[in-house]
Amino acid sequence: MNEPAGHGMAPRGITVNQLGYPPDARKTFIHAGQGGVFEVVRESDGEAVYRGETEPPLDDEASGIAVSRGDFTACSEEGSYFVRLNGEKSASFKISSNPYTELQYGLLKAFYYFRCGTGLEEPYAGPWTHAACHTAEGIVYGEPDRRRDSSGGWHDAGDYGKYTGPGAKAAADLLLAYELAPQAFQKPVPLPETDGVTPDVLRECRYELEWLLKMQDEHTGGAFHKLTTKQFPALDVMPEDDRAELYFMPVSATATGCFAGVMALAARVYRTFDEAFADRCLAAAERAWEWLKRHPASPENPGFKNPPDIATGEYGDPVDLDERYWAAGELFRTTGKAAYHEAFRKLAAESFPKYELGWADMGGYGTIAYLFGEKAMADAALRASLEAGLLEEAERLARRCAEDGYLTSLRPEDYIWGSNMVLLNRAMLLLIAARVSGEARYQALALEHVHYLLGRNVLDYSYVTGFGDRAVRHPHHRPSVGDGVEDPVPGLVAGGPNRGLNDDCMQEHLQGKPPAACFIDDALSYAGNEVTIYWNSPAVFVVSHFVK
Repeated sequence: MNEPAGHGMAPRGITVNQLGYPPDARKTFIHAGQGGVFEVVRESDGEAVYRGETEPPLDDEASGIAVSRGDFTACSEEGSYFVRLNGEKSASFKISSNPYTELQYGLLKAFYYFRCGTGLEEPYAGPWTHAACHTAEGIVYGEPDRRRDSSGGWHDAGDYGKYTGPGAKAAADLLLAYELAPQAFQKPVPLPETDGVTPDVLRECRYELEWLLKMQDEHTGGAFHKLTTKQFPALDVMPEDDRAELYFMPVSATATGCFAGVMALAARVYRTFDEAFADRCLAAAERAWEWLKRHPASPENPGFKNPPDIATGEYGDPVDLDERYWAAGELFRTTGKAAYHEAFRKLAAESFPKYELGWADMGGYGTIAYLFGEKAMADAALRASLEAGLLEEAERLARRCAEDGYLTSLRPEDYIWGSNMVLLNRAMLLLIAARVSGEARYQALALEHVHYLLGRNVLDYSYVTGFGDRAVRHPHHRPSVGDGVEDPVPGLVAGGPNRGLNDDCMQEHLQGKPPAACFIDDALSYAGNEVTIYWNSPAVFVVSHFVK
């Protein structure tokens, strides 16, 4: 058995989704061992409602152990249950027609807690309040006399930096989630701006988009790469106490490309609710595109690099073709203009990943824009090629799920810094493939990834704060460390196991552990237990597809 993710707390041998399962879904638990005859026990009266036998054990390379799976899909009556096997018990879980409604609410509400430039007040924030922060103007790096409004937006992660690329990815995930699964956002999320007309997911997303608009250089149309202090503040510093100077880092092609992409997407989504805002977004996107035209892609451009005196997250990316591809795809879908279509076709002929949905490799967003756009306007051959490539990638992930002991697409080499983003981005792609192909099995595989996130993993841990009976409690998140509140801010997705052991805490406690067990629930572990907006955003997208 692998060591626990939390100090002094051993994982249970039987792991389940600690929130539960829909009645009509495949239901599987994973046992770390040889398995045998199991029972599913109803909590209310202790009655065993189902008996079965686990499948033969198989060696799971990523976790370093043999595991046995138990299938209890036949259990469909709503209620609370646990699995019993060889004298062991699993966590309690529910079978419910809508087991993830509160989770979806929490994942989305987390973005309110990431807000910068405003105070978080008790009617909306509960005990996790703080005063207004980072309201001062920022300095354009290299131009000490040039100051600009820098307020608003979301803190990127466990620190207080704000970054254009990651912010664009996070906002895009929320916009696409609403565009494809609006039914998932009917439960109100109380926000200061709630008006009963515009869905709260779009209200929250607009808070970030308004800040992103401030990241466009008024002189050139390009987007500043990031807005941060020169150094990270100490781990227990609250947002309002971080008063160091803020700097707009130089414009980059990657930031400008994804800025154009998310603004064109926003123009389309907000058109129904606020035409003036949609017009602002589209004008900003088109101005950013003009900057990209004046600064063509070049293999000699290394992308943004931190200046020597800047130690905050670099988010470097030497390839900007994927961001340009996304921008062209969204602008074409939103405007129908032939010039954007021609640019998209040319970029599609270049070699770069076209099905990735990360903050660096963003080609998947361009592919989604094209596949979900007006079919009659598309190049039929290109559309067919992109669709075939998408489904080929989905099949590759499906094969990986079949080979993995925990039924996810993660292989040992995928347990990297932010492995839960890898997990969730792949679940996003599977859901897109399900919509494109009509194949329900892809959606079912995406749900297996949700089960992993919520506790059906070798460490028996839910990687979402506040959700599950054994959830992350000590994230690398400055407000959760410094606010004096016992519980962490809820609804935050932790980065997950990281075989690279890229911080001192992991180095001290996790040497020699298999990849899937390289996680410790400790606030000092920034390489495994930090939280970010772009780990929460794909979770919102994925879970939205399982909320009725």
